[in-house]
Amino acid sequence: MTRHIKVTEDIYWLGANDHQTDLFESLWPLPKGVTYNSYLIDDEKTVLVDTVKGPFLSQLIDKLKSILGDRPLDYLVVNHMEPDHSGAIKILKSVYPELTIIGNSQTKEMLKNFYGVENNLHIVKDGDTLSTGKHNLAFYLIPMVHWPETMVTYDSSTKALFSCDAFGGFGSLDGGIFDDELDMEYYEDEVLRYFSNIVGRYSPQVQKAITKLKDLEIGIVAPSHGPIHRKNPSRIISLYDKWSKQETDCGAVVVFGSMYGNTQTMAETVARSLAEEGIKRMVYHDISRSHISFIVRDIWKFQGLVLASCTYNATLFPPMEDLLKHLKNKKLKGRTLGILGSYSWSKGALQELQKFAESGNWELIEPKIDVKSAPWEEDIEKCYQLGKNMAKRIKVCSMNS
Repeated sequence: MTRHIKVTEDIYWLGANDHQTDLFESLWPLPKGVTYNSYLIDDEKTVLVDTVKGPFLSQLIDKLKSILGDRPLDYLVVNHMEPDHSGAIKILKSVYPELTIIGNSQTKEMLKNFYGVENNLHIVKDGDTLSTGKHNLAFYLIPMVHWPETMVTYDSSTKALFSCDAFGGFGSLDGGIFDDELDMEYYEDEVLRYFSNIVGRYSPQVQKAITKLKDLEIGIVAPSHGPIHRKNPSRIISLYDKWSKQETDCGAVVVFGSMYGNTQTMAETVARSLAEEGIKRMVYHDISRSHISFIVRDIWKFQGLVLASCTYNATLFPPMEDLLKHLKNKKLKGRTLGILGSYSWSKGALQELQKFAESGNWELIEPKIDVKSAPWEEDIEKCYQLGKNMAKRIKVCSMNS
């Protein structure tokens, strides 16, 4: 049995580190794993805030029993019903049959649909409170961050916000649990990858949630994935605020799809031009080899985007087509876009990139470049010009942001 990890004097972290799952939601790579954070408030009435994914249930119960002994678990707060947080509910109720589950009206329906659980429910509305003794809990609904039943739990006694998926991120907690114990530069990149791919589509709802919570005195942000923020909790909130406003940094992402290297040459030329013009923060992705979640993360971060695609069967190179579908789904807007296409016997790529540019709030930078077979000197000069124009524009955007 490991030593108990305390968040405060009587709040415990009962989370689990998952190094076995390769793909979160069967979509997103987890090179450094992921955590499922669960928290126990050990008070006159005992409260578990969220659970863990099913395979880690035995760890959770062992930790619970090592703290509670023969005492009951009185309440389970279900902030979010996605199974990586709710997967232990059914068996947990068999271990603690008198357990009361706290959730909202939409939680109630999902509990029935997922697990057949209909009894011992305490349904809360927005702003409802519960005293457990020394602790006073308040429940705030933040629908569509990122499911309709999502809520957060705030403990006014310790100023702890149990935020579930909000303010969470990828990466397991191997040793360090808190922001003052970890390399937060790494974790913030993984928080952004989580945000941009899973939560980012619901940015307007994130803004509503931040507004709803803005008057709370928050001393600890305790999400259900990733680090617990106790040293600088305002930092993670400000990042979510920035990202959900789609505010960007001065930098550029160059993404290319190339079968035989000709389109890659064009992309490399634009990248070189950006560097010569002083754009130091630049990320370069081969669409065939970079996972889309890392590409979306970087596009979310920076103002400039260059998309270069060869034509494949009279349309876009398939991995590039997939990226554009993701970007549309995430509702990205306000970026500065440069587009390049190539073809041999039938045009297609540039036209599809043009349609994409027109379908959203993208600022298209000239020149638009379409090359037959291989780029020649005139085409290379156009690529350099595109890089120069892009650099000039994103510098202006950065000064105005």
